[in-house]
Amino acid sequence: MYSLSTVSEILGPDGPFVASIKDFVPRFQQQEMAEAVALALEVNQTLVTEAGTGTGKTFAYLVPAVMSGKKIIISTGTRNLQEQLYYRDLPNVKRIVKSSATTAMLKGRSNYLCLHRLNLHENGDLSGAAVNHQQIQHIHQWLRRSESGDISEVAEIPENAPIWVQVTSTSDNCLGQDCPDISECHVMKARKKAQQADLVIINHHLLFSDMSLRDEGFGELLPSVNGFILDEAHQIPDIASIFFGKYISSRQLFELGRDSVVEYNKEAGDMPALPDMAVRLEKRVAALRRSFGARQGRTPWQSLANSRVVNECLKRLVEELDGLNNILEELAPRGKGLESCWRRSSVLQQRLSVFDNNDEDGHIVWVEITAKGFILHETPLDIAEIFQASIKRYDSSWIFSSATLSVGNSFEHFTNTLGLHEATTHQWDSPFDYATQARLYLPANLPEPSSSHYTSAIVEAALPVLKASGGRAFMLFTSHRALRLAASLLEDGNLIDFPLLVQGTAPRNELLEQFRKLGNAVLLGTGSFWEGVDVKGAALSCVIIDKLPFATPDDPVFKARSELMVRRGANPFRDYQVPNAVITLKQGAGRLIRDTSDYGVMMLCDPRLLSKSYGKTFLRNMPPMKITRSLDDVQSFFSDVKNNHIDVDSESAHNEVVYDENSGY
Repeated sequence: MYSLSTVSEILGPDGPFVASIKDFVPRFQQQEMAEAVALALEVNQTLVTEAGTGTGKTFAYLVPAVMSGKKIIISTGTRNLQEQLYYRDLPNVKRIVKSSATTAMLKGRSNYLCLHRLNLHENGDLSGAAVNHQQIQHIHQWLRRSESGDISEVAEIPENAPIWVQVTSTSDNCLGQDCPDISECHVMKARKKAQQADLVIINHHLLFSDMSLRDEGFGELLPSVNGFILDEAHQIPDIASIFFGKYISSRQLFELGRDSVVEYNKEAGDMPALPDMAVRLEKRVAALRRSFGARQGRTPWQSLANSRVVNECLKRLVEELDGLNNILEELAPRGKGLESCWRRSSVLQQRLSVFDNNDEDGHIVWVEITAKGFILHETPLDIAEIFQASIKRYDSSWIFSSATLSVGNSFEHFTNTLGLHEATTHQWDSPFDYATQARLYLPANLPEPSSSHYTSAIVEAALPVLKASGGRAFMLFTSHRALRLAASLLEDGNLIDFPLLVQGTAPRNELLEQFRKLGNAVLLGTGSFWEGVDVKGAALSCVIIDKLPFATPDDPVFKARSELMVRRGANPFRDYQVPNAVITLKQGAGRLIRDTSDYGVMMLCDPRLLSKSYGKTFLRNMPPMKITRSLDDVQSFFSDVKNNHIDVDSESAHNEVVYDENSGY
């Protein structure tokens, strides 16, 4: 077993990383974090760590994981980060520390080609599926050279192409051991490789999907391991809430009807009532969606359940699903495909009954409505007990890491949410010299966020800042409505001379690539651009945030949990809404400075930062930037940077106190 000091020394000034990685800078924060992770892995500890931007937390947990000699699961927030770890960071660490540890990457089953469903699609068995012969040809060409079956390897077909739904499986429609192509199954091959590997890279959705499947008795996808390292851990509470609850979607119901017809045609054929019933099921699903009207987004089920039209549509859907389930039960002995459809219909029948009876029983019952579909959710009010029961099934260490977990130097909000009351916690500030590299601009004379012309006022206030920065900016919004309005104002008014990129006009990765290449663009984004986006260099020199990212007051999950906190004697605004918003704002602020040579201005537009008492909490949790209310200061800052009057030196970080209780900034 290696010593803890060995891990620190490897990342130190005389260690191999300095010689092996260009521009690697030893940081005491990274070394201390590596020691803490190594200790947690050694003694099966629960560890919660916050490492500020630039700490290098990836190497800080990878080095001890690789050197531990134990079986480790590393879970990330996104597939992009998952692939970066597997294809770039992990191989580098193994090479530098001369490790022979075996590695694997495991994704959810819908990321792998399903040979059985590919055959069904080609044979025309999937009812209603139009065959795209060119895409099928691309798939076959790729399949001849692919070992993994990971569909992300097929560059010729967009990841959101409809064909992928047809030729991949889900936990609902997978036939498992009864599949005729089980011996060549890419999911099974990936799982087998993961079971044999020392380190496995997964993502949070797969981790919690596995936990919830075990709870339902369907077995587990993940291998047994000695340690779990969860990066981007600030996402865990929301993801765990979804997977520890239950849901039923319009897509699941549509696919059940279509798959039932496919299996009926293959294995039965003497009960014409089944195809007719499947068609009626689809119509009932569509009718229920229409009954919700034009509204979209998240809404409490109770607000819909009071509608006579909604109730009538739900009642008819329940009746149709019951009828289909009865026929499938009768036909199930005819073949494995029909048996699988019967089991799926039984599960969906049970889940739908929750909404038919409107029985919450400690859960939040709500609906997520999209333009063409819906997802009915039953989410636990409190996940701490469920989460604790889940992780205690594994005799292993649990390490949670993120750049944004604390609020006011306290981890209580995060640890209480997940029931991690006995966890060891550590916090390391960013090594970046924010006092030199950045400014925090709080523009004066803006209206209250509730004002009808708030977004237009923000756009007007942002124009001189964008001119000073030469574009090179993110404008981050807390709602799609505000984003669309700002985009309309900038486009229709021809207000800026810089390229304008707007979320929704192209895939996120494509927009980011354009942003980097253009070098002077202004990108407008909402939630998905607040985190997990890394743009180093001058291309991103300004981040403008429209308002404090509080949860929407009528969000059903927030509202129900707030009511529960009131019943428990807590203050939901102070103890729940503010901490969540602080963590989200810290994520948005983290987009600005990504390297020791970066510089930039963070523009926070919300006047409540100074007019409300809780504004101090947000300001105290911002990186230690100098605060200004003067546009002249912003313009001078960019001018100084342009003329090389600012010397950015990561070794001279002041961590200067920038918030003054008396002056307000």
